[in-house]
Amino acid sequence: MASLSDISRHAGVSIATCSRVLNGSAHPVSEATRTRVLQAAEELGYAPSALARALVTRSSRIIGVIVGDIVDPYFAEIARGVEAAAAGLGYLTMVCSAELGSEAELGHLHQLRDYHAAGIVFAGSGRAGDPSAPDVAVAVREARERGTVVVALAQRDFDAPAIVFDNEAAAHDITAYVKGLGHERVTFVEGPAGLHTSAQRLAGFTRAGGIDSIPGGFAYEDGIEAASRLLERDALPQALIAANDEAAIGLLTRLRDAGVDVPGDVAVAGIDDTRPAHFVGLTTVSVPLHEMGRRAAQAVLDQQAEDVLLPHALAIRTTT
Repeated sequence: MASLSDISRHAGVSIATCSRVLNGSAHPVSEATRTRVLQAAEELGYAPSALARALVTRSSRIIGVIVGDIVDPYFAEIARGVEAAAAGLGYLTMVCSAELGSEAELGHLHQLRDYHAAGIVFAGSGRAGDPSAPDVAVAVREARERGTVVVALAQRDFDAPAIVFDNEAAAHDITAYVKGLGHERVTFVEGPAGLHTSAQRLAGFTRAGGIDSIPGGFAYEDGIEAASRLLERDALPQALIAANDEAAIGLLTRLRDAGVDVPGDVAVAGIDDTRPAHFVGLTTVSVPLHEMGRRAAQAVLDQQAEDVLLPHALAIRTTT
């Protein structure tokens, strides 16, 4: 493969001039020299380094997607949406897992800044009382000042456009549906403590007349554990609503393993409508995860973003 040195000799210019032309530098170069360098590069089959170009132009075709858990189907669907919009235009989607919270997010932010990422998408929710939130907010502000488009797909404690759906309304609607089936004793299995999304979904359950809730989480194992605790009660509730599909599938699995008829004895529902929900016939709330990712990528490609509220819908299946 031809090098910059090869191109410069072939074109009869310095390596510095050759680099400025091929990497898109704003440094003035005559049109005749530019044409000569580009012609030499074409004749020698030169392919410039994308990273080198990014270092010169301070912009790369990278969109970073910072997720809470890289194996969670919720985040996978968002990443698929980003990729669907970005790949055709030559943008690389870089998925960064931040299971350890905002400290990990901060590390990813700094790395994406160093790569001059065109955009950074925060797919996960913020957390109430997070001591690292001010540092993340500063890093986000600095990234935006450098020209990086930052988009949030859940409530965050920093200034950036948000592309979201209404978590509280989604939880309200699934609760109202379940109660409308005649189930009076409905228990809500909460999401991770402190997350804004968890609080919003619990608020929706309460607004729809829900009373009983128990601690839980967003993982399949959290649903297993919650169901085990419920099986120790004198009587099971008539219906269970989990804060997301993964936990709901854990509930469903543990109950059926214990011989509980779902939905005959207990109805089970979730929120999100991830792909695994389809496999087990889970009643849930279909939320626009793929569309959120696609719109976030489009905001990066357009170099501008604005707040967007997307719709949700009930997905009624066999567990209720």
